[in-house]
Amino acid sequence: MKNDAAILPERAQSIRFSECSGDGIKCESASVSGAVSQRACVYCGARVVLNPITDAFHLVHGPIGCASYTWDIRGSLSSDEEGYRNSYSTDLRETDVIFGGEKKLVAAIDEIMASHAPKVIFIYATCIVGVIGDDIDAVCRNAEAKYGIRVIAVKSPGFSGTKKTGYKMACNAIMSLITPEFLPAKTAGVNILGDFNLAGEMWIIKNYLRRIGVEVVANITGDAKVEDLKQAPAAQLNLVQCAGSMTYLAKQMEEVFDIPFIKVSFFGVTDTSDSLMRIAYAVGDKEVIKRAKAFIEEEKNRVIPLLDKYKKNLEGKKAAIYVGGGFKAISLIRQFHEFGMNTVMVGTQTGSKDDYEVIQHLVDEDAVILDDANPAELEAFMKEMGADILVGGVKERPLAYKLGVAFCDHNHERKHPLAGYEGTLNFASEINLSMNSPVWEIISQGGIKNV
Repeated sequence: MKNDAAILPERAQSIRFSECSGDGIKCESASVSGAVSQRACVYCGARVVLNPITDAFHLVHGPIGCASYTWDIRGSLSSDEEGYRNSYSTDLRETDVIFGGEKKLVAAIDEIMASHAPKVIFIYATCIVGVIGDDIDAVCRNAEAKYGIRVIAVKSPGFSGTKKTGYKMACNAIMSLITPEFLPAKTAGVNILGDFNLAGEMWIIKNYLRRIGVEVVANITGDAKVEDLKQAPAAQLNLVQCAGSMTYLAKQMEEVFDIPFIKVSFFGVTDTSDSLMRIAYAVGDKEVIKRAKAFIEEEKNRVIPLLDKYKKNLEGKKAAIYVGGGFKAISLIRQFHEFGMNTVMVGTQTGSKDDYEVIQHLVDEDAVILDDANPAELEAFMKEMGADILVGGVKERPLAYKLGVAFCDHNHERKHPLAGYEGTLNFASEINLSMNSPVWEIISQGGIKNV
């Protein structure tokens, strides 16, 4: 095994090379203590899914640090309200740990209702509340009876699992919000699950579906509103963009509302085109299929010649990937292949065995595959594999820069869309600018001190 010095014994089964055989990579398990995992906590996982609901209020029942950690954590764009960007906190202190924090929670809800008109309040119980045992379910029931709105408990103490556990807590909260007393009649529309409109991607996807004649019932959760979410049970089909966070919800909706789902990806020309066709065939309308084929052909003719201009600068370069979900990693590998680039390292925080089987078949034999990596592993394998660029999230940025490796943010903080045909051009441009910047040559020559 390569780079044994960087691998804790407990982590050996979570790191594989493409040529390895056997039972595959160990995944979907708790992080190894002491490994300083790149994963976020359960509460963070719940918050990133629910935060883009634009007319929701988020009340963090815990220390102030929990609220500050996730303030505006999803840079999601809104077409209307902006209140969802704020964090409200009960700011639990030492005395509250001793005597309980329920009175503070009740007072915080009363204060929100006196100053605002929320459609729903999500109350997140973080680690401290999980320890002291406040009855937030009772507080939520009393607040609902008092104010006539939904007040939903999201029990997400960090010690109760992984970031993926937080996704499930958020999905349970969404199901609680959208489940009606009586199921509505079905429409011809679809729900989009797992796009969070970080930089307007939800608007891009909805525009594509409008162009091919498919109605969108609800966005779950990018640029979402409570009343739109409540219409979700009427859809005929769910489109799952972020499989890691939303497959659990899609399965619940299939069981409870009888809505089938398909997994889609709008990263890269190939995946975007394939997804639009799969949606068209799933809807089953001949006119939609015809429009989808024409739209895809039009967009390919527009985009591919522009991508070819970047390709000459990108061919032969080596990419490293570390993202949240396996489905996104798969899309990125394919996208780099479109650019003529080779993926030499790929890892995820929440990938499944099925995801890793697909990844293993997409990368070369000497590629490194990691589940729930820690910083030491990422640094060691980026150096060993000679990566020219790392695609990841905010926590991975300093690792890349410290090694003199280019970086592309594919997660929370980016300000331009990377989905769809437009996003593919943005991605190619950013990869080209980042990787071919003269700063890397200056750093490698030791000249950075003189700049």
